[in-house]
Amino acid sequence: MAAKAKSRRRFLRYLWRALLAWVLLSELLVLPLRWLPPPVSAVMIERWLGARLRGDTSYRIRYRFVPWRAVSPWAPLAMVAGEDQTFPSNWGFDFGEIQDAIDAADSGARLRGASTITQQTAKNLFLWDGRSFVRKGIEAWFTVLLTLNLPKQRILTIYMNIAELGNGIFGVDAASHAYFHKSPAQLTPREAALLAATLPNPHIYHANRPSSYVLRRAAWIEQQMRQLGGPAYLPK
Repeated sequence: MAAKAKSRRRFLRYLWRALLAWVLLSELLVLPLRWLPPPVSAVMIERWLGARLRGDTSYRIRYRFVPWRAVSPWAPLAMVAGEDQTFPSNWGFDFGEIQDAIDAADSGARLRGASTITQQTAKNLFLWDGRSFVRKGIEAWFTVLLTLNLPKQRILTIYMNIAELGNGIFGVDAASHAYFHKSPAQLTPREAALLAATLPNPHIYHANRPSSYVLRRAAWIEQQMRQLGGPAYLPK
């Protein structure tokens, strides 16, 4: 009996140390992002490895982190309008949107995503593709850490810099040059809306060759940008 109790205490001690190490490690991954740009994201690594495993040696990643002031305000506004309109005020999760998605699934509709920009930033930075409770749990943990450690404007800056916007194209700087041959500071509201409209699937949709779906979605995003009040809606 004593041996069993001792074994249980040892297990709990190891578990506590493992949890503490996880907390410290994840904090060390997140806190520096308050000041430093991420050199790479998990999605970039996954795409590069996937290309190499397929034998595609021509695949390359186009990514350059640019600060908030070097980007047209229409670009982050378009992403907020299209992806997460409660971003300036939510705490990393949009519980109303989550409930709406659950209600729709209960009614027979396909379960749709309800991820905020903070959740998408966590996923893009640290996680792999796929759907599982483990991955969603880790995503939720990093979402909380991003919310606690980084100002809203910094989270949005990181998101618009690492978002996948085409084959090997990551972030607003690479996308602006690839699709519109200009710097991100020169993006118009229309161009910003076209970029945001491709976010559901940038491997299928293209900002420079917009399908009818992308054109419709871009028009809707532009309308939402006006209704939100323009760049003044963005976090300071």
